Amino acid sequence: MLDALIPLVEDLSRDLPDEERYRRLLDTLRSLFPGDAAALLRLDHDTLVPVAIDGLTRDTLGRRFRVADHPRFAELLERGTPTRFPADSDLPDPYDGLVQGVSGHLEVHDCLGCVLHVGGRPWGLLTLDALDPACFDRIDMAALQAFLSLAAATVSAAVRIDMLARHGEEERQRAEAYRQAAGPARREMIGHSKPLARLMDEIRVVANSDLTVLITGETGVGKELVASAIHALSPRADKPVISLNCAALPDTLVESELFGHVRGAFSGASSDRRGKFELADGATLFLDEVGELPQGVQAKLLRVLQNGQLQRIGSDSEHRVDVRLIAATNRDLAEEVKAGRFRADLYHRLSVYPLRVPPLRERGRDVLLLAGFFLEENRARLGLLGIRLSADAQAALLAYPWPGNVRELEHLIGRSAFKALSARRERPRILTLNAADLGLNEAGASGPGSAFAASALSALSSGEGSHGDEAAGSIDFRGAVAAFERSLIGDALTRNDNNWAAVARELGIDRANLNRMAKRLGLK
Repeated sequence: MLDALIPLVEDLSRDLPDEERYRRLLDTLRSLFPGDAAALLRLDHDTLVPVAIDGLTRDTLGRRFRVADHPRFAELLERGTPTRFPADSDLPDPYDGLVQGVSGHLEVHDCLGCVLHVGGRPWGLLTLDALDPACFDRIDMAALQAFLSLAAATVSAAVRIDMLARHGEEERQRAEAYRQAAGPARREMIGHSKPLARLMDEIRVVANSDLTVLITGETGVGKELVASAIHALSPRADKPVISLNCAALPDTLVESELFGHVRGAFSGASSDRRGKFELADGATLFLDEVGELPQGVQAKLLRVLQNGQLQRIGSDSEHRVDVRLIAATNRDLAEEVKAGRFRADLYHRLSVYPLRVPPLRERGRDVLLLAGFFLEENRARLGLLGIRLSADAQAALLAYPWPGNVRELEHLIGRSAFKALSARRERPRILTLNAADLGLNEAGASGPGSAFAASALSALSSGEGSHGDEAAGSIDFRGAVAAFERSLIGDALTRNDNNWAAVARELGIDRANLNRMAKRLGLK
């Protein structure tokens, strides 16, 4: 017997897959205690799950035995000691029809089993069956008990290795989430315009609370920066912001990313995994593009927001989390609710404190400040002493309507600097970008935006808006931009038969803002 047990003892110190470890355990069991079938079953709440079999049909591994439905299993679990059932026992056998080589009903046979304990708690069962009703008459129960102790140690080793592996994976996921959340230094929100100042005031007001914030605004306005600013001023600032872009994942994975899953919950779920909510426990969770969430996930998100409890996919247990939620969307969620694509109750839960991020076209000369920031980034990246904007380039930036907002400006500056440097025969110490280098017409400007930029350059070249006492070629940018705006609105009025509502729609400007602009320009 000792020779048979030594390999199992040696296996305790080896890193083996669970399947191989359990297969060797059953092989040793069958060599020491001859029988026709053996099985190792793990107790999962009220159900026994086969993890290794020998002598049973392959489909046994896919079966789940509810203890309440199988009195033999229930008795084994209740007794806690090795138990042999009488050959004439009237208790139904759970393996009836599953023993290899036996067709039809399983006739009178020998059957024994024992519960395995790990950490003082029942882990599962080890069972042994023989077709000969007297097969186990000669079994040395002391030897069987010794083997069962070694079997429990084998299972305990597998459980501990698996637990350490899962713990290591969870810590790796948390560290990776924190690393991504920390990322590079947080960018500041650059600008001096009144719309941005109002937004910063709102951020300071809401940051010190735990209120759920819904950030709205067009694509590229910097909603993630707003979320970071709220978190940085909050009591949770010592923890990272955990982020999830709801539009970047297929519907089938969003729920797992948010709430996590347990091993075996679905195909490919090889281990337990924490979701973003658990990773953000005690910190801030930022859900970008929240309007893209599937409606089934919306219902589960609402439940977490209501009571702070969540369930991983495939688990019956609940986890309580303390998360400050900030959501963002470029959709009009009120309209999405009316259209039936977004839950009204979730919308109201998310928009406890709504914040609108103004588009770049409403921020006036902030575009030049932001351009300076991106120019400096690219100067360092390209290894230049400096990059500057010519007068006509500045006017073109002010004139353009920026449908892609700050993100479009960032990409435009980087692309233009690289292309302009590549076009120079000799590498300059200071690179000057002009309007042609920016190529706004080529960058996707069309309709009113193209006309606006063209009007800007035309006014600059003709000197319109310049002060008479300034030297030739100097430019009053404020006057030039006013001229561009006046020309653009005038052309739109002509096209729309002086219908101001239609002009506002065409130019993508709020009607009240257009009225104020028209009065300032002397058009009303």
